[in-house]
Amino acid sequence: MRRVVRGFWGPRVESAEALARRWKLTLDQLTGLLPAGGSGSVAGDVRTWRQIHSSGPATDLLQDEESLLDALHAAQEADGWSARIGYGVQLVLAAEPDWKIEVSGTGGGTSEFLLQSVVIGIRSPDSAEIPDAELLAAVAEVWEPDFGDVTDDDVLDALEDDGGFAVGEPSIGWIGYLSPGRAALLPDGMAAARKELRGGGVLLDVAPRGDVKNVLRAYLQLRDAGVLQPLPSPMERAAL
Repeated sequence: MRRVVRGFWGPRVESAEALARRWKLTLDQLTGLLPAGGSGSVAGDVRTWRQIHSSGPATDLLQDEESLLDALHAAQEADGWSARIGYGVQLVLAAEPDWKIEVSGTGGGTSEFLLQSVVIGIRSPDSAEIPDAELLAAVAEVWEPDFGDVTDDDVLDALEDDGGFAVGEPSIGWIGYLSPGRAALLPDGMAAARKELRGGGVLLDVAPRGDVKNVLRAYLQLRDAGVLQPLPSPMERAAL
């Protein structure tokens, strides 16, 4: 079973130090929320991840702030880096049988056309209880995105085939996150349960996992209400 937890936002200038803190908080949250997915720890709750590089073999990376900052500085020094694109990191953790956690993200960029993002892919046993809402709340509180969701291929295929969704546009999964600006546009008749998050924004409990039909219905309702409108192009801010 595989799901993805995602957050997206527009241009937001950030230093490598600020991003290292966000990455550390993200990995710490994953350690707490998905303990079965990370038996490969070296000490206490400190895990060793595998960092994937655009060229060359993967290397070990500890989830401490110093190691993460070194990785971001290395990305900055690599060929092709630019402040417009931002700092990219891709990590993988494969530990317990049938478990795999992949985390990738790009932050600190100033591009007017390319969204910044963090994406957490989780492959788990069918019997595993995954705290979807808590995972998305963690992404929202750490990264302050414009929108986000918990979704899978079945949902994304349905949105594309039956809802006119295109990659790069705001979307919704069985759990969704909306920034304060988007949450203010929620229609009164929206049936999804709402939870206010610290720092603003709303978590929506749209449907049970596997209920693709109701996710599609909610997506169309939110899109028609303007909740899922894209950021203005060229983008000039991080959130609607």
